[in-house]
Amino acid sequence: MQTRRIGSAQVSAIGLGGMPMSIEGRPDQARSIATIHAALDAGVTLIDTADAYHVGADEVGHNETLIAKALSTHSAGSEVLVATKGGHLRPGDGTWTVDGSPEHIKRACELSLTRLGVEAIGLYQFHRPDPQVPYADSIGALADLLDSGKIQMAGISNANPDQIRLAHKILGGRLASVQNQYSPAFPSSRPELDLCTELGIAFLPWSPLGGISNARRLGLRHLPFTTVAQTYGVSPQRVCLAWMLATSPVVIPIPGSSRPATAVDSAAAADLILTPEEFARLDAI
Repeated sequence: MQTRRIGSAQVSAIGLGGMPMSIEGRPDQARSIATIHAALDAGVTLIDTADAYHVGADEVGHNETLIAKALSTHSAGSEVLVATKGGHLRPGDGTWTVDGSPEHIKRACELSLTRLGVEAIGLYQFHRPDPQVPYADSIGALADLLDSGKIQMAGISNANPDQIRLAHKILGGRLASVQNQYSPAFPSSRPELDLCTELGIAFLPWSPLGGISNARRLGLRHLPFTTVAQTYGVSPQRVCLAWMLATSPVVIPIPGSSRPATAVDSAAAADLILTPEEFARLDAI
């Protein structure tokens, strides 16, 4: 598989998003581990998770624990960059809340370190801005975690261009990644993608296929992807990820999956090279 760079790390051009394996409607643990192993077998070396990927309030970090177990039982597990996040919370009633206080971010990082079983987290990301906390304070916590060696790289998620520039400045040029929602159904993060391209920061699109409930219908909702897919005899989802890769060298999609087959199909997008004409047709979203 082709590779791309996140900060100082070289990773697979397609990652794996762990959220579907731990929230509502999740599969059993055996299938989830099989899905992660299938992705690794296909060459994936980037897995994205978060402490908030769980259902009940008593199982914070469910996805981190699951991923740690899967990696410990695969020969390529030690080669994977695990990117986790802190700053989002799920109180157990189905809602999502935020806490961007430096105290919470640092405490959450410590707990993630324990669940992942590592001395330093490869990539730690501030999950979502907290309107009650100055953004600079939240990013300052990431800087402290970098300086203390608790994390190797720092990233942000759900950020706008001004927040990206501020984080880049506060971190002294050490902002490694930006993770925003981006897909044919949600193209409004293009300014953030373009800014990351300009600054040389990895851009990790979450829900690149339109989200858990919409990914299967991507080809029906966006017919040009189906047309190109028929040309190559592949899925519209694979074409979508190939289009994203062609958009910018800093793009590393992290499609979520809960089945081995979909994880393998997504990984194969790294080997699908679109013609300039095909890319132009798909890029007119």
